[in-house]
Amino acid sequence: MSALPDWMRPPRDEGWFADDLDRLTEAPRHTELIDGALVFMMSPQRSWHGRIVTALTVALEDQAPAGTVVEREMTIRLDGRNRPEPDLVVAETEYDPDRTWFSPATVSLVVEVVSPETAHRDRTVKVRKYAEAGIVHYWLIEEEAGAPVVHVYELDAPTTAYAPAGIFRGRLERPVPFPVAIDLDALLPARKRTD
Repeated sequence: MSALPDWMRPPRDEGWFADDLDRLTEAPRHTELIDGALVFMMSPQRSWHGRIVTALTVALEDQAPAGTVVEREMTIRLDGRNRPEPDLVVAETEYDPDRTWFSPATVSLVVEVVSPETAHRDRTVKVRKYAEAGIVHYWLIEEEAGAPVVHVYELDAPTTAYAPAGIFRGRLERPVPFPVAIDLDALLPARKRTD
């Protein structure tokens, strides 16, 4: 077994801190920090996942009001030991070309598109951490027979936990975090029949 590269060794006994991510230039893309531990996306991204994220980014940008940014694959600094990287972040702030992370106070919506490697974190760990950080809206997108299904959650402030707000197939219409109408079937290219 080969030795770990120096950049993988935590700089202190208690592990990594959120600010350390900006100094880990050798780390792979899509490196997250969960409870002081580095988490890497190791398997190749599936085309389905990439196309959903890209098409949804465009759809949300087209409908977002002024003063709202939609960013893909940008971390949220939840606290000093947690900086997850959701697939999409919608934040009520101005565009900053040098930004490397968002504060949860500015984030109005987080979107995770589930992949086999991220399923457990997206469905359990991240959903709890985003809610505890006070992020009001969370969408979890699953694949069902090749089509996207959006599970929508809203924050129940007294419990700091998410409550289900609907499951959407075919079309998603929501009044929050801003009026949104998305043809979910149009997020993927039309499949050609082979018969």
